[in-house]
Amino acid sequence: MSPLLSIVLPVHGVERYLPGCLDSLSATAARPGEVEVIAVDDLSPDGCGAILDAHAAGDDRFQVLHLTENQGLGGARTVGLAEATGHYVWFVDSDDSLPPGSLDAVLTELRREQETERAGGRPADVLLTDFTHVYQDGSTEPNPWRHLLAGSPLVEGCTLAEHPALLTAVMSVWNKVFRRDFLEGLGVAFGRGYYEDISVTYPALLAAGRLRYLDRPCYAYRRGRPGAITATASPKHADAFAQYDAIFAFLGRHPEVGPELRTLVFDRTVKQALTVHDTPGLVPTGMRAEFFRRIGEHFERHRPAGYRFPGGVRGLQYRLVARGARRSYAELRRGGRLPGSVKRGTRAVAPAVRKAVRGSARFTAYNTFRRLPVDRNLAVYAAYWHRGYACNPAAIYEKARELAPQVRGVWVVENRARAATLPPGVPYVILNTPAYLRAMATAKYFVNNVNFPHTMAKRPGTVHLQTQHGTPLKTMGMDLRDYPVAADGMDFERLQEAVDRWDFLVSSNPHTSEHFARAFPGRYEMLDTGYPRNDRLALATPEECAALRERLGIEPGSTAVLYAPTHREAQGGYVPLADLRELAGQLGPGFTLLVRTHYFHDGGAGDLTAGPQDARILDVSDHPVVEDLFLASDALVTDYSSMMFDYAVLDRPIVVFAPDWDEYRHARGVYFDLLAEPPGAVATDQDQLVAAVRAGDPEPDARAAFRKRFCPWDDGRAAERVVRRVFPVQG
Repeated sequence: MSPLLSIVLPVHGVERYLPGCLDSLSATAARPGEVEVIAVDDLSPDGCGAILDAHAAGDDRFQVLHLTENQGLGGARTVGLAEATGHYVWFVDSDDSLPPGSLDAVLTELRREQETERAGGRPADVLLTDFTHVYQDGSTEPNPWRHLLAGSPLVEGCTLAEHPALLTAVMSVWNKVFRRDFLEGLGVAFGRGYYEDISVTYPALLAAGRLRYLDRPCYAYRRGRPGAITATASPKHADAFAQYDAIFAFLGRHPEVGPELRTLVFDRTVKQALTVHDTPGLVPTGMRAEFFRRIGEHFERHRPAGYRFPGGVRGLQYRLVARGARRSYAELRRGGRLPGSVKRGTRAVAPAVRKAVRGSARFTAYNTFRRLPVDRNLAVYAAYWHRGYACNPAAIYEKARELAPQVRGVWVVENRARAATLPPGVPYVILNTPAYLRAMATAKYFVNNVNFPHTMAKRPGTVHLQTQHGTPLKTMGMDLRDYPVAADGMDFERLQEAVDRWDFLVSSNPHTSEHFARAFPGRYEMLDTGYPRNDRLALATPEECAALRERLGIEPGSTAVLYAPTHREAQGGYVPLADLRELAGQLGPGFTLLVRTHYFHDGGAGDLTAGPQDARILDVSDHPVVEDLFLASDALVTDYSSMMFDYAVLDRPIVVFAPDWDEYRHARGVYFDLLAEPPGAVATDQDQLVAAVRAGDPEPDARAAFRKRFCPWDDGRAAERVVRRVFPVQG
């Protein structure tokens, strides 16, 4: 009796990961004879062959094939497939693994499909599974395309024509279990070299009479390992074009595939080729012109009949590819000048074109400055999209002046008005000026709490220090893909490009380290130091606090309450959920309300005139240093702002005003239940808010537990720890 499932396992140069993979394939409650594993030793140069033989000696389900000539991943899969006898076949990569219970879950689904077939029904030709990305540091990331699959017609079974969005998901073979007779009848084969599996997966999805999706993570895909093609410069990236030709040859043999699917396949292959071309460090410099030319040939050869260019900037890119206009394409990527023949007739993208034309001279100058040597003693600082001197970068700048004075720091600000807010003596350059372009082109160190513009290339030998600007309660980065309202307008590919530049990422506490590693997957070093900006809070004296209160105009004896709500993506602008005038009236003249809007909102908090017997209201939205407000206040009222984590360093009362908690967490996503683990009192309506503020310190135990979890590294030395790790410290 043939097994239900054959697992084909190509093996080459993965001695470090192979034992874990084999163990995961063995951990199953499969029925006798139900599974066979065909491991193909592709002339592995390390000890993989011996590991396979030792494992097979103790598990009669394993068959090991030792090749005498290296066939590559596609060739090894082909050899293994020829030996497979199972009703279904699953191609598993030997540096990956199956999470516990995954194999049994897949077998359960395959048994159901086999029963459907025996009853005369249509079995699934391909069973797709959910998966997880696993990184070198052990952190994980959920399947970024799950939203296209979960809850779709694929759960019950459908064709690709009934759910064409599947073509925008990952096209790799490893999360797809194929009915073997169906696969072998397609007349397709794995390609040679890189991207070998797409010449099988595209045809299989296009031809399948029934596709199904199992909404369970059944595969752990390893990312970022040394030698992975996604991180390796090689001429083999051009192997993709042979795989594209094989896909379109299959389409040529199957005229029944409709024009919509043909167009989607074409668009996806062009986009993939351009992504490979545009990703730094993949296509060798000497091959880039030839690679671009081959994209144009691919476009011309396989362009579907009646094809219309997409709109927007992507349409401009495709037009330039079709014309072979590599230099113009490069200018568009940098924000430079476009040819007039492209600009004419593209009214929908006119703003982008005008912006590109304005930037031509600017980026010509920038590229000229990049020919200069890297200045090993120059550091560029910025914060909050060039708004001024603030946050973690400011604290690092001050400590670097003390510990590494030979490294000159210069700040980037967006205009002269912002420059006027800098402390006396702090050097600066204004955005997009020649001085700015030279600094960005030649500095060795870059420090920012957001990302520098993507048009600024990362030169070899430079160091990018990303500090971020808050402990995350709400979901961040790649985690936002499951929250479309919050992620509106985000370009996740561009975000990943930015993360790939980071050499260091500062973390404020263990909670932040855990979630940032997943939300911002990359090869950077996580600095578990605490936030440098909180050093000032940890070391503040009563005299400093009193001076700040006087400077802000807080009357002696008044209880100062800082009200600081966060930004809400679904509401667009500043929307205070508390009625501040009513709050001022209920609190009375013994209180001062300091109102701080989120920095995304301009124009302050509006008219906050209070009566003579009300609490005084001060709009401090434009105060440049938020730490001043922390130190001057006696308590904080916020909703979901990361300010609460910083303010907890002061060990002062915090009130969470959360009347829309359920709405917020479902729209934005959160990393923990704030109402179950708050930093102090929780209020869900105005009366509760007033009572909590007037109580003064109603929840000290909650604050103590919160501080233990989120403030363990706040000892006043975080900036020193960062500077000593990143900069060349003297003495």
